[in-house]
Amino acid sequence: MEEDKRRETVRDAEQDFLAEISNNQFGGRTEEQDFLESISPSSPKEDIQINVGERVKQVRKDRDLTLQDISQRTDLEVAFLEQIENGSVAPPLGTVIKLAKALDLKMGYFISGDEDRPFTIVRKNDGKVVSRYSSKKGKYYGYGYESLAPHKKDRHMEPFLVSLEPSESDEERSAHDGQEFIYVLEGAMEVRLGEEVYVLDPGDSIYYDSTVPHLVKNHGKDVTRILAVLYSEG
Repeated sequence: MEEDKRRETVRDAEQDFLAEISNNQFGGRTEEQDFLESISPSSPKEDIQINVGERVKQVRKDRDLTLQDISQRTDLEVAFLEQIENGSVAPPLGTVIKLAKALDLKMGYFISGDEDRPFTIVRKNDGKVVSRYSSKKGKYYGYGYESLAPHKKDRHMEPFLVSLEPSESDEERSAHDGQEFIYVLEGAMEVRLGEEVYVLDPGDSIYYDSTVPHLVKNHGKDVTRILAVLYSEG
């Protein structure tokens, strides 16, 4: 009987000792979990949304220009310009080029802000995405594009990673100054150039003058990813 009591006392002491070590090391289960999470690989950062419209509005006001002035310079409707400035719709790249030309700036300013570096490096999880929305349906429908050359000064090329979402919306073709090169990474992409229509698969590419009325869209039910490089003079 005495021997059983002695063993029980030793066992209790051992449990108290182990519990004390655990509490001193981790401060309880919560801190232990925090410790384990702190040494685990961190998850990728979420995409950062950029409001192109805010920059357009600021530049326009700094130059004492009205929406009507911009409309006359770009042939874009005032109502559409208002939607861009208030952030209800993110403009497609062709529209950004038109706005940049109207305001005598490079399109990169509206995507990435000031250009002040001789070179730029973008890590895979550091991209800033501009997403396009339907102002009529109020939901995401077209594409999101990520600048691969933010802050590079005096650049004439604008490289982007573009995700084309499946969409039933049939948009108008756009035309603007410059040239475009596109390489398909994943999925299928439909290209409409003038009256011609082409479907490109992974590994395919296309190079064309942006002055030709064109439309690039998803072809299928899965997201399509492309590398797009836009060139404009000036």
